[in-house]
Amino acid sequence: MNNEIKSAEDLEVFKIAHKLTIKIYEITNYFPEYEKYGITSQLRRSASSIGANLMEGSHRINKKEFKQFVGIARGSAGELKYFLRLSKDIGFGYITKENNNFLIKETDKISKMLYNLIKSLTYTHPHSHSHSHQKEEQ
Repeated sequence: MNNEIKSAEDLEVFKIAHKLTIKIYEITNYFPEYEKYGITSQLRRSASSIGANLMEGSHRINKKEFKQFVGIARGSAGELKYFLRLSKDIGFGYITKENNNFLIKETDKISKMLYNLIKSLTYTHPHSHSHSHQKEEQ
């Protein structure tokens, strides 16, 4: 069901991305100090960028601008997925295999939801000029 939303915070994808960001922050607290400005920063930045871009885009003037920020958020999800794989492959051991698999699955889920949101913002009625954002279907 598509409903008008007042804020990105109403979107399920925003809620999931926010929870994932908190989890990334918790896990990276245990990364080595020498990685503070390396992979720790990259993981945190790419994770938080998903929700930040959804929020910023939802405060823009029109649907076209919002769609652009949803696309940027999706790019950040791809970046996050890479850094999760990298952190596993360089062998810090601070993310268990199970946790890493869960985080990658959640990132993939978010990416798919963002793709669907982009599609819903693209395929709207041609005479629709309102600034309503649609809740993505699951």
